[in-house]
Amino acid sequence: MKRMPRTVHFDRVRLPAERTVSRRRFLATGAGALAAGAMAGQLGGTRAMAAGEIPLLANAGHQAAALKALGRSTLRAPLSRPLPSLLAGIDTLPGIDHIVVLMLENHSFDNLFGMLGRGDGFTLGANGRPTASNPYGDGRIQHAFEMPTTCQLPGQPSQEWQASHDQFANGALDGFVQSTSGPVSMGYWTGKSLPFTYALASQFPIGDRWFCSVLGQTDPNRRYLIAGTSAGMVDDIGTGPGNIIPDVSLALPGNGTIFDRLTAHGISWCDYCASFPLGATAELYPYDDAINLVTKKPIADFYTAAAAGTLPSFCIVDPDFSTQSQENPQNIVVGEQLMAEVVKAVGASPAWLKTLLIITYDEHGGYYDHVPPPPALAPDLIPPLPQPGESFYEGFTRYGFRVPSIVVSPYAKRDYVSHLVYDHTSILALLQRKWNLPALTWRDANANDLTDFLDLDALRYGSPTFPTLPDLPASGLTSATLQCSTTGPGTIPPADSIS
Repeated sequence: MKRMPRTVHFDRVRLPAERTVSRRRFLATGAGALAAGAMAGQLGGTRAMAAGEIPLLANAGHQAAALKALGRSTLRAPLSRPLPSLLAGIDTLPGIDHIVVLMLENHSFDNLFGMLGRGDGFTLGANGRPTASNPYGDGRIQHAFEMPTTCQLPGQPSQEWQASHDQFANGALDGFVQSTSGPVSMGYWTGKSLPFTYALASQFPIGDRWFCSVLGQTDPNRRYLIAGTSAGMVDDIGTGPGNIIPDVSLALPGNGTIFDRLTAHGISWCDYCASFPLGATAELYPYDDAINLVTKKPIADFYTAAAAGTLPSFCIVDPDFSTQSQENPQNIVVGEQLMAEVVKAVGASPAWLKTLLIITYDEHGGYYDHVPPPPALAPDLIPPLPQPGESFYEGFTRYGFRVPSIVVSPYAKRDYVSHLVYDHTSILALLQRKWNLPALTWRDANANDLTDFLDLDALRYGSPTFPTLPDLPASGLTSATLQCSTTGPGTIPPADSIS
């Protein structure tokens, strides 16, 4: 019997009971647990707003600029549905029964896809190398260069709130080398190092205007993925001033998370993770413990469910964040191997023809990108909570830097690059589009969903553009590429060198 949509009211800020949660990387090293707290003063602007209510966000001129970047002229409000005439919970994209998200870490579009030859990548000089460069403080120049190995430096580059804004440099994008990222920020990889990634991105559609949601670190960006807001967070949960609990509240946002929406309408979901709760994206807003056994499962269960064709309607696949996420100082081929395993599991599933896989990165990691992030709609009234002495900058009214994105689906457009502006709330917009769910914040209410990546006519008529997963090469994980994990990441070319 078809489950009918249920009415749920998200009209209160809900404060979780005290519990232990942590910044993903901080606790992955066993450094301790942080108590969740609620600071009512920080959450004063999170009340739910009815559809059609006049926004109290940035000034009208900034809103117009943000909408223009999205290719829109009208503003939708939180709690509004994509199709107001239909009930919430109605499936408006039949034929896609399983939506999977694999979000890796800390690489910009140029850093991974600048040499792909598709989309808005590097401009190449007569020598075939990128012309991109960034200055040192003394005037010397660091040219873009191919990374010497698949390993990364420890501690650099940096993508913290201040470092990201130093790199942005009011739109000049000339602060990468002078920021705490240093010269390694100008490094990039090619298909020689990442053969699987490049082959996948050469056949399935990519987006060259997918920006991370905030000029900050992993945790705030992943909060946007699941709730359309970071609730003031700008840096990862940790021990430094400004990002410890309760300085950054772990109270749920005023309109809840996407998991609240899915659960309320009987839509199945799961966070498959290598470690729980410390490695689960869903736990960045602590969820009800009573549901955890059903919705948080070991990553091995993802492969079992994919093989059986029983994946939930929506799921996140969280890697081992200490080895597989591709964050520095990890060897990126280990993360590429995980990507290959997830893609091939989806492609071999009996439910392939009903599955959509989204691959993206939570933020740029401090690596260079040549496209200035455009203005964005502030998700709510909560201001940034930077560390003491740091600036508020533009608040949450600008996207972060571009990140790689690939949509893998039997109904994906072939040989296509989507040039629409996306951020991580576009995934929310897709889920809301599919099941006509109410928006959570101003950001996801107005985000472009991901249907531009899809051939909707092919979906409508059940004529897949990729009836089977194409043959793809093995990942770059070999005994040779693993050597740098012990011998070191290699030498960064000096200033004024073109590599």
